[in-house]
Amino acid sequence: MYDHYKVIYLKEKLKNIAGIQTGLFARTVPQGDVGFLQAKHFDFNGLIIGDIHPELIRTESMERHLLQPGDVLFAAKGTRNFATIYEIQNLPCVASTSFFLIRIRNNNILPEYLAWYLNHPITLQLIKSQAIGSSIVSIAKPVLEELEVLIPDSKTQNAVLEISRLRTKEKLLKKQIEDFRDQQIQYLTIKAIK
Repeated sequence: MYDHYKVIYLKEKLKNIAGIQTGLFARTVPQGDVGFLQAKHFDFNGLIIGDIHPELIRTESMERHLLQPGDVLFAAKGTRNFATIYEIQNLPCVASTSFFLIRIRNNNILPEYLAWYLNHPITLQLIKSQAIGSSIVSIAKPVLEELEVLIPDSKTQNAVLEISRLRTKEKLLKKQIEDFRDQQIQYLTIKAIK
């Protein structure tokens, strides 16, 4: 009955579709010319919080670590693992060693889809099940390299991203409605006892 909805997809190991490298280890300086993205710069949803300030001096060895639009950053250290897309900032940036920098080499996959796939609860559960360390848990590079990624056609990838975007919007609207309702009830109960 639903045969015309069948999605054809490829299954590829991440290492076959993207280059994966660790972030940069560096000491920050009061004034620099390169931003230094760390886990503290991201909220629970993997969105940048506030402004990024230049905290590193640009060097020749840093060049291969400079982020490009569409790079996927995966937070691999600690208990809060997430993937996010790097978007153009008003200054060049590098990521700290808390992240793996994933640069797609395959035109069959959208960076936003890869970030969505890495953030999917089933994928995260699989990745976390292979974490190492006891005090600071981390995901090893080979775990990401060997991760199999399901890659549907670009139309399906865009549809998945749109559904995800609408679901996020729905959750935000529900929260705003709940917050408004709480304020309304607080106002009415205070008014009733005055």
